[in-house]
Amino acid sequence: MKRTIQTIIVTVFVVLITGTFSYALAATTGAGSFPFFHLGCLIMGGLTIISLKHRYPQMYLSEAIGSFAMYAILVGLFTAPAIEMVKGFMN
Repeated sequence: MKRTIQTIIVTVFVVLITGTFSYALAATTGAGSFPFFHLGCLIMGGLTIISLKHRYPQMYLSEAIGSFAMYAILVGLFTAPAIEMVKGFMN
């Protein structure tokens, strides 16, 4: 039962972060330049972490949530708004 509850918690976290990522990119980019590839990578990474958490019960809940949070930050750094922000800092 504990394993199922922890898997559900990780799933809710992944869905919330992915939804927030999608909303933020939709608000900052135009309708024609939405990065669907980045969103797909984020979804596939989330599914992978959820399946790992479900398969290996010795994996801590904080490890699964922390690894997905770092992965989401990494994917977010390679989107167009983040690159434009870095270019602005450089100039």
